Amino acid sequence: MNISTKNAPAPFGHYSQAKTGGDIIFISGQLAAEKDGTHGFNKSFSEQTRQCLANVLAIARAAGAEKHQILKVTAYIVGVEHWAEFNKIYSELFGETKPARSVVPVPELHHGYLIEVEAFALSE
Repeated sequence: MNISTKNAPAPFGHYSQAKTGGDIIFISGQLAAEKDGTHGFNKSFSEQTRQCLANVLAIARAAGAEKHQILKVTAYIVGVEHWAEFNKIYSELFGETKPARSVVPVPELHHGYLIEVEAFALSE
């Protein structure tokens, strides 16, 4: 089933914000766009990270999951020098909830963004 919410930006291409398969929610990679679709690529890495994670959580909630049900997060970041800042914000947001995670340094992302985050969550 396709998942869609107005609390996160609409897809910029031919994909769903998320899909469910059994009890798993597959959340598509989220950039730091605002929920109205306004691009946020001119914002700082910290601001982009917070927006990406907010988009992921909004989509998870639309599918019936909360942050403690996030199973796996993959973050693609431009420049390994941003890893520590990502980790700080991520740990603030998730607290004692510690999903499995990968952080992948990449040379560039669409539209000049500095981070993209995708996730898998468990639906109840």
